[in-house]
Amino acid sequence: QVQFVESGGGLVQPGGSLTLSCTASGSIEGIQSIGWYRQAPGKYRELVASITRLGSTNYQDFVAGRFTISRDNAKSTVDLQMNSLKPEDTAVYFCAAGLGIPINAPERLWDYWGQGTQVTVSS
Repeated sequence: QVQFVESGGGLVQPGGSLTLSCTASGSIEGIQSIGWYRQAPGKYRELVASITRLGSTNYQDFVAGRFTISRDNAKSTVDLQMNSLKPEDTAVYFCAAGLGIPINAPERLWDYWGQGTQVTVSS
């Protein structure tokens, strides 16, 4: 079973940038979809962005134009570059992987989850 570990979270001022990384313990070449979810206090977990094995991407409207997801199958990593951060981006960010699902699949269909990394946007 492949395990996923997130890193790169932290405290950043509004308007700042962070890059989150998701590193897998094994190969991700055969994994169809990998995504980033987030969960803010008192809210449901929501999909932020996702990417297919071949590089097709999907972004939620609230991050489009600010966040960029990328995938390196050779290094078994998926990064989320976050720019122009807002206080409402504050959340725990999770990496998720779906073996054979589309990149916009419901949360319940994703197969693997990381433990999450905290992102706090505050002045």
